[in-house]
Parts: sequence; C-alpha cells; structure tokens
Amino acid sequence: MRVILAQPRGFCAGVVRAIEIVDRSLQKYGAPVYVRHEIVHNKAVVEELKTKGAVFVDELDQVPPHAVTIFSAHGVAREVEAGAAARSLHVLNATCPLVTKVHIQGRQYAAAGRVVVLIGHAGHAEVEGTMGQIDGKVVLVQNVQEAEHLDLPPDTPIAYVTQTTLSVDDTREVIAVLRRRFGNIVGPEVRDICYATQNRQRAVRELSRQADVLLIVGAKNSSNSNRLREIGTESGIPSYLLADGNELDPDWVRDAQVVGITAGASAPEAMVEHVIEALRALRRVTVSTMDGLEEKIEFRLPRELTESEGQEV
Repeated sequence: MRVILAQPRGFCAGVVRAIEIVDRSLQKYGAPVYVRHEIVHNKAVVEELKTKGAVFVDELDQVPPHAVTIFSAHGVAREVEAGAAARSLHVLNATCPLVTKVHIQGRQYAAAGRVVVLIGHAGHAEVEGTMGQIDGKVVLVQNVQEAEHLDLPPDTPIAYVTQTTLSVDDTREVIAVLRRRFGNIVGPEVRDICYATQNRQRAVRELSRQADVLLIVGAKNSSNSNRLREIGTESGIPSYLLADGNELDPDWVRDAQVVGITAGASAPEAMVEHVIEALRALRRVTVSTMDGLEEKIEFRLPRELTESEGQEV
C-alpha cells in the first residue's frame, strides 16, 4: 500500500499559538490555568494539556476569581469578556488573529450602518463569538438556500463576513447569491478566508486525484476537518474522518493501492503517525509526501508570555 501525505496538513499558526499560550501560562503561573471551552477542537490536544494542569470549563462561573483564564482560539463574545472582567480574572486571549480580523471587519461594517451577514455554521464556537463581537444587526446565513430566502428588503445596506474555516467554494456561491439579491453590499475578498483553510482544501483536491481512498485525521466537531472529508467525497473517492488509528476500519482500505492522508488544522502530527501505524498493522506500507506549500506564518504571543519581540506577525 502506498500512503501519500498531503502538504500542508495539520496544525496552522493559530492553533500553534493557542496551544503555546496554554503551555507558557502553565510554565509561568503554574497549575491550574483555566481554559474556556476546548482550546482547539481536538480531544488529544485537550487531554494532553489536562495532564499538564489545564482545566477546561464551559462557563466562566466555574473559574475561581482572579484565576488565570484563557479564551480559546475560536474567540468569544463581548459579554464573555465583560464577565471575565467582572470576576477579576487574569485573561489571556488565544483567539486566532484571523478570527480577530473578522471581528474587526464586522464591527466596522456595523458602525457604518450596515446589516452584517455572517456566513457560517450555527452553534460553532467561532460563529457564536463573532456574532457576540458585533454591535447592531447580525444575520447568520449557513448556505445558498438561506441566502436565497434572506428576509431583507433588496435595498438594505448589508455587509458579509465569514467563518474562517468555511469552504472557499461554498462561501463564493453564497456571496454570489447575496450580490445578486442586494445592490448595496460590501465585504472582504474571498481570499481573506483563513490561509490555512484554503491551503488544506487545495491540497486535498490535488491528493484526491492521486489516491483511491482519503483519510482525514481530525475531530468530529472540527469544521475544517469535516469540510476536508466533504471535498474528498465531492471529488469522487471514499473519504473518512477519524481521530486516530484506533478508529480505522480495515474495510475502508481493503482494496486500496494508494491511500491519501491529510489532517485538519487542529490535528497534531502524532495522530497522523498513529493512523499510519494502524495501516502498517494491515499490510506493508510505503509513505511519501506530496509536493505542496510550506507554511511559514507565525503569530505573536501575548507580550506577558514572551520576552522575545522578534516573532513574525
């Protein structure tokens, strides 16, 4: 069996930054530090941080006053920020800078008197945080059908922003419907969607042309991992989402000569290796990596956690 690894795959700069914020907070302040919601959508990452002393909570009232508290990479609503201040929590914000960029764009559009249309998935932590960061009217649109039935007068001044982990193609289609229906519309370019999302989707499309079966390493609640699986399916090959090698079904790869493997932006490389080992338990495997982009982007850590000012932004 040949295994071809996608390039790029796995951790993006925002995820690396978020995990490092938890690690460095533990080193500087000692355990426990409290993290609101999963720092990223990956069980293995969360469990490892728990062993180091991180405590994950659903709500801020589970955090003792004055405790070191970290907001997840997905971002939080302003009311969460206010709640943390009211409890005198020592907050470190691990929100991905690209998510923060969406928050800023949305606030600017709302301040200009526009109805903000957020293209995203209901219930996703990033969507809830973004909607709670924008003053004024924010309308969630999840797909083309909802864009077609958006109940606003056609002359309404609107602006759109997007969940960063959405499909570029799906977003483009929704934006096209909004532009057709509303004459007074503004929004960022499609290329403003998270670079990591675009790069991983592009790599999966290329990998789908080379593989018989596609395995996507990632969590079931990871939006970008689910979309990678969908892209593989749309490309016409069997595609499966699994957290690690324990979830590999031998029937998936029984007749495959070439297996493609990628990983969502919050999936550690160790889980990819775990899947490869599970394949090796079935038969002999050779592993190669496809040609692709080498991501070199880094995001600056909060000043209080580093003395280095030489990191890239």
